[in-house]
Parts: sequence; structure tokens; C-alpha cells
Amino acid sequence: MASKPAIHRWRFGRAGGLNQVRFESAEDYRDLASLDQKLWVALTCPVRGLEFDEKTLALIDTDGDARVRAPEIITAIRWTDLRLKDLGALKDGRASLPLDLIHDQTPEGQVLLASARRILEVLEKPDATEIALADVEAIASQLTQTRFNGDGILPAESTDDPFLQKVIQEIAATQGTETDRSGHPGITQARLDTFFEQLADCNAWAARAESEAATLLPLRDATPAAAAALEAVRTKLDDYFARCRLAAFDPRALAALNRKEEDYLAIAARDLCITADEVAGFPLARIEAGRALPLQEGLNPAWSGPIATFVTAVVHPILGSSTTSLTESDWAALKAKLAPHQAWMNGKPASPVAALDLARIRELLASNARADIAQLIAEDRSLEADYNAIADVEKLIRYFRDLHRLLNNFVSFTDFYDRDQLATFQAGTLLLDARACDLCVRVDDPGKHAALAGMAKTYLAYCDCTRASGEKMTIAAAFTNGDSDNLMVGRNGLFYDRKGRDWDATITKVVENPISIRQAFWAPYKKLVRMVEEQVAKRAAEAESASEKHLASAADTAANIDKTKPAPGRKIDVGTVAALGVAFGAIGTLLATIAGHLFGLVLLPFWQIVLAFIAILFIVSGPSMLIAWLKLRQRNLGPILDASGWAVNGRVKVPVSLGRSLTTIAKLPPGSVPAVSEKFAEPPVFWPKLVAFGVALGFFYSLFNHYGLIHKWSEGRFGIDRDLNPPPPSILDKLEEAITSVTAPETNAPVESAEAPADPPAPAPESTPEPEPAPAP
Repeated sequence: MASKPAIHRWRFGRAGGLNQVRFESAEDYRDLASLDQKLWVALTCPVRGLEFDEKTLALIDTDGDARVRAPEIITAIRWTDLRLKDLGALKDGRASLPLDLIHDQTPEGQVLLASARRILEVLEKPDATEIALADVEAIASQLTQTRFNGDGILPAESTDDPFLQKVIQEIAATQGTETDRSGHPGITQARLDTFFEQLADCNAWAARAESEAATLLPLRDATPAAAAALEAVRTKLDDYFARCRLAAFDPRALAALNRKEEDYLAIAARDLCITADEVAGFPLARIEAGRALPLQEGLNPAWSGPIATFVTAVVHPILGSSTTSLTESDWAALKAKLAPHQAWMNGKPASPVAALDLARIRELLASNARADIAQLIAEDRSLEADYNAIADVEKLIRYFRDLHRLLNNFVSFTDFYDRDQLATFQAGTLLLDARACDLCVRVDDPGKHAALAGMAKTYLAYCDCTRASGEKMTIAAAFTNGDSDNLMVGRNGLFYDRKGRDWDATITKVVENPISIRQAFWAPYKKLVRMVEEQVAKRAAEAESASEKHLASAADTAANIDKTKPAPGRKIDVGTVAALGVAFGAIGTLLATIAGHLFGLVLLPFWQIVLAFIAILFIVSGPSMLIAWLKLRQRNLGPILDASGWAVNGRVKVPVSLGRSLTTIAKLPPGSVPAVSEKFAEPPVFWPKLVAFGVALGFFYSLFNHYGLIHKWSEGRFGIDRDLNPPPPSILDKLEEAITSVTAPETNAPVESAEAPADPPAPAPESTPEPEPAPAP
């Protein structure tokens, strides 16, 4: 039995909640196709907009859809494996390819090795042991400027013959062009063949008129003008003779066929023009049964011009110059006479070369231009294999340099979780609000991007970036450290791209999410302060408006005091008095309840009061902190990349520790000397520190005193002796007692009323002492 092939042993690393494969050996690259694609971090990525060589990505993108997919990466690995001796060398990512790494035992490798050596010889480097990308680009630049460069595209500059240059230009003008490797527009064999085929069609169409001139050109050179004049009035003449036939069929229709008098009255009230649409729509002449069309008098004035042209160009040359009217049979004869010419004209080729003069068409067909140009294209194509070999050398060098890095940013996100370098999707660093954000991605449409990126549970700021040169781009920056108090639309910052160029950045849109637990703790109180400020401002505005109204009313009253009568005094309503009493009673009860709770709180030890206050703070901030904690644990890079055209294959978490490194906060560098004094500083405020120190001191003193430690440590000079004065129950003791009383099992003993005191127990009856026994005699 044949042995089963060995299963490759993959090595994985754990980062961002994902198992990410490591590429360390040749087998890791070679067996990539066997790795379950569910374990790939990404399945597709865009060709443009990444900090990666776009030409390398374009070479991998074999279908040209501007997206690199997992199968295309596997194909690139297989292509490289046929041309490299050791795939494990991809891990080095070197910019130059050693010649001894090129596989000399495969046909593909042999061709590529020979091409690489030929390139080095042309560059006068016959003893070089490595070939760099610059070498290939240099030789390609030289060769593309030659007459022929192997792409099968022929610019007009490829020949010195003026006649052929003009023909190539005519082909380009009528058939379009393609871009040659040199960057010039040129033609291909397919465009050449199409051009001459269209020339032949146009020539055959023109030759038919010469062989059938009597039928197709009955008026010789005047036939096209005559046909055009007939077509201009065809519809109107057909209408006229149809009306005359209908009048002959039924005389009762004559009035309607000639249009009613009311139709003339409708337009007679306006200024008339013989070209008016109303007049042009009337019959060509007065309708009568079997009447011929008069050609000189009695015609619709709106059609006098076209009819005159028709008579001159068609009627007189065919029917004679003495013809003054046109019968229906004459009209049919004229149409029949020019019908072959019209059919021939309708069959004229609609190709772009039809615009060329017939003499030029026949000159081109009679020349050897087609064969000569085809020969030039064939010579260009003969170099295709050499140029493809040069292109393969460049492709192998690029794959040798870039494939390992691409895998570490596609199959796994090693570069992203390795803070020593940036991932391919990180566009640069945004400096704003005393922070540096390294997680910035390019964005084409912020609105569309934010709709999906909002699911990342990350605070995003979309910024428009511009340079003095006029360049523009939009980025989405993730703020993963600090707070969002000063992040708002309109704030300006500075963005440095991966090339070190600086851009002016302005926030245009934000997607709010928690940034830190600390921010979530203070969020409720900040919201409360904002609400209070808004309410105070609102009440102040309302009070100012009311005051202005009162002043206006007082001024009006003072101005009209002699005209007003004193208003009668209002009587006190008994119901109002009762309602006020009830209200004051309820308020008094509320105040008494609050005072009772406060008094009970004051009676507690100071350290318990401090703990109670801290507990209240956490009760208020707890929900906000819990939500922030949950969202920070769900922070995910996937939606941000998906919105930029990626297909991320899982949840790429951004842990809090990683977030702190992605957004760094300003701090003094090591070894710096801090400022001793500050110019224009605010007056120092010491009372918050004094209050905090006093509270801390009181807390610890109260705590230690509560348990008698102060009395013990001071040897009885200070504090309370808890042996003589046991501590009162604390809040925790009371809570434990309450829980015990609730969970204790019920008993059958009667429960005494807490309101009425129990009757005192009946006194025991006095016992009669027993008599002492008499003494013995």
C-alpha cells in the first residue's frame, strides 16, 4: 500500500484573540494551499490605498479587478516555487535577488536565470552575483525607448516612412489606440485589420454606384440633393393625397379634411407667421376628390419653401419644367424613380473610415501600407519572449522582496501586533489633542465607511487631510487612549504619512465609543454638569425674557396710570388655603425623612461615611463603567478594514494594552528637566489637596480607632478602649444581621408585639418552709 503523504506541522502564535500562523520555513510557504482558509485573518484586500508596493499587488492581481484574493496569493507562491531553489529565503525580504537562488533545474528557472544574466551583461555587470530591482528597471527603461519593445503595439514614431506614419495616424484616429511600453499611443494588428476591412466595405459600396449609375444615380450628381428634397416633403405629400382619396370615398368628410372654420378663428386672433406650427399642421392644399396638387398657387404658406425646392430638384428634372401640378400617379412615379438611390444610401457603411475621401480610400487599398505595417508589428512581437523574460525577472525580485511581508499582513496580522513596525493598512500617524494615533486608515467615502466601521466599538475621528501642493485624502483615526472631551468636529491636527510627509488634518466626523474605563467613570458627572449648565442658561434666558416683559408692562402702566382703575382686591379662596396646607405638610415630611437619614448617617463612624460615599460614586458610575468595559473588550479592527475594502476573516481584537500603544499620550522624555516655575500661571489652589488629605487622615484615624488600634498603639493615651466600650455594629454588621433575619427558619413560638409591652410575669407563690424535725431524745 502507498504511504499517506506527511501532514505539514503548522506553527501558530496567539494575538488579538486569533490563532495566527507563522511563516518560518520553506514548507510553510509551499503548503499554504493546504492551510484551512478559515484560519486566514483576511481573504481579500484592495490593491490601492495600502502602504505596500502597488505594482507588486497588481502583479498578484491576475484578474485585474483591483483586489487581491486568497487564491491569487496561493498562485503567486506556486509561481515563485518553480523559480526559486529555497522558498524559505522569502523570510529575509531582501531588495536584491542572489543569482544562485534562482532554480536552474526547472525550465522556468533556467529561462529566468539566463535573462537575469543577460540583463547584467547589458548593464556591464557580468561578474555580479545579485540582481536588484533597480537593474531591471534600468534595462527596461532603455529597451522601452527603442523602436520595438515586444508588446505588439506600434506607435507612429516606430517608422521613418512619412506615408506609413500618416496611415498609422489615420488608423489611430478612426480605430482608437493602446498605450505602448514607451508610454506612446499606438495601434495593434487587430486595429490594422479592422481599418482595412472597413476601407474595403466603403470602396465596394461606392463601386456599386459606378456600375449601376443609371438606376442608383438617375440624376447623376444631382441625385443626392433630389433625394433629400423628396424626403423633406414625403410625409406631407402622402398626407395630401390620402385626404383626397378619403374625400372621393365620402364627400361628407370634406369639411373635416380641410379643417373647420373654428380652427382658423383660433389662430386668427394672434399674429400669424407662415412657419407657425398651427399653419404647418394644416393640409398642404385645399382638399378635393381626385384633385392634383398645385405646385405654384394655393399651397400652404408654411410649406412654400420646401415645395419650391422639391419642384426644382425633382419634379422639373424628371417630369419636365412645364409641370405646374402633381397628380397622385406622378407622385408615385417620382418616389419609384428615387427609391433605388435611397435604398443604396441607406446601405452606406456606418464605420468611421466612411468620413475619408473616396480617392484616399482607394489610394490606401492600392498601396502596400497594410503589409508594411503588419511587418513592423510582427518585428515588434518577435521580441515579446525577451521582454516577458525581463518582466519575469522583475516579478521574481518583487515576490522575493514582498511576499513574506504580504503574508504577515494578510494570512496573519503579525506586523500589526508587532509594535516595532506598522501594518500595511496603517497610513501614518495623526497628532491631535496631545496624542499620537498610529491606527489610521485611508478612506474614500467617510459616510459609507462609518456605517460599517461603527461596529468596531472604537472611537473614530474622520479627518480631511490636505497639502500645500493640492493633494487631498481622507483618513479614519482610532483613538484608543485618553478621553474624548476635546475631540470634536472642526479640530485641527497634523498627519504624517508613511513617507514622512506632513498633512493638515481637520476632523469632519466622529464615531463615538468608549476610550477608557477612567473616562467612563467620570462620564455621568460630566453629563450632569453639562445638563445643569444648560438648564441654568435656559432659566437665565427665560428670566431675562420675563424681566423684559415685566419692565415693558410697568412702563406701559406708568404711562397710562391716569386711565386705569384699581383692580378690586381678590378674596382668599378656602380651597387654596387647604391645598397649601397639604403641600407644606408633604414638604415637611420629606425634609424630616431626609434629615433622619442624614442624622443616621452622621452617627456612623467617619470611615464608614467615606466608604458609603465611595460606594455611591461607584453605584452612579458603575453602569457606565460596565458598558465601557464590555465595549473595550469587543473592540475589533475587522469592521474598520472591511469598510476599506478588505474581507477580514474573523474578529481582530484590539486589547486595552495594545490600544495604549496605538495611541500614545504626550509625556516628557526621559532625562528631561521639568519646569520649576510657570509664567502666567493660575493662582495655586490648595484647598482640594487639604480636603483630600484631611479626609484620608480622618478615614484612617476613624478606622483604626474603631477597632481600638489607636488606643493600643498610644498605650492608652489616645483613642477608645474597645475592651470597655465595644464598637457599635458597622454597616456590614447590620447588613449581615438583616440577611440572617430574612433567611432564618420560622419557629412556632408566638411573636410578641413590638408595639404593646408584654404583661409582666405573675409572681411565683411564696413557699412555706417545712418544719424542722424534732431532736431525738
